[in-house]
Amino acid sequence: MPIATIDGLKVNYVVKGSGPPLLMLAPGGFDASMDKWETTGAWKIARPLESLVNDYTVIAYDRRESGLSQGRVERLSWALFAEQGKALLDHLGIPKAVVFGGCMGCSVALAFAATFPKATKALILHWPVGGYRWKINGGDRFRRHAAFAREHGLAGVVERSRTGAGSFWGDPEAGPWASVLATDPEFAAGFIRQQLDTYLGWAAASGRALFDRDTPPGAEPEEIMGMKCPALVMSGDDPNHAASAAYYLREMLPQPEFWPVMPPDQTPELVLSRLIEFGRAHG
Repeated sequence: MPIATIDGLKVNYVVKGSGPPLLMLAPGGFDASMDKWETTGAWKIARPLESLVNDYTVIAYDRRESGLSQGRVERLSWALFAEQGKALLDHLGIPKAVVFGGCMGCSVALAFAATFPKATKALILHWPVGGYRWKINGGDRFRRHAAFAREHGLAGVVERSRTGAGSFWGDPEAGPWASVLATDPEFAAGFIRQQLDTYLGWAAASGRALFDRDTPPGAEPEEIMGMKCPALVMSGDDPNHAASAAYYLREMLPQPEFWPVMPPDQTPELVLSRLIEFGRAHG
């Protein structure tokens, strides 16, 4: 697969299909690699990287700190993640796209639309994250990681990333840079050389920036109300994808198309059909 260098970081991506550009912001929490479009939930059957190529030019990538893409220790934020997606479009010479987020990718999509409205043709938001349990769960992950790092040091964090699940979502103690630590020896060597207190400051600031509200993060309410692009909202219904998150977006977005079908009635076939219908109407 091709590799682009964006903001000094290598990004693993793929482009295929024909039709309007569709920027796909992966589900999977902090494990936002493009293979999650084929290995999680309904996507195991729907396989959108294959099934949407006749209706869209599909652009998918491993978000920074995920999969085969690189990362960097700094204050993580939704805007930072969105800037990476926009830079990939710029790298490909694509000025405007339908922006499709799944799970935590919905918050990246909201940040994208807020920051780059002229580059956002439409939004597709499948199972947006949000709700009180989502907020508490995310904050707890960062607290668990900080406690582990204080006890075992940064060398212990590197070892945990290599012997545990290799991801922050699968193993909170390993931290948000676990994927890169597990796959990039040079990054791991630099990681250990940091001052522990400085690192813990970056991690704490990242946690507060990402998990700062009960409603779907990514954009402020006023920014969401100002989004003029059409938006398809498809609700989840579990502790990380609270139905209240989708209803909030239906209330706030100026041009929402709220899909009334709720899990578990959202079969892969119905989801794909709705995505294609929306793309034909707005792509």
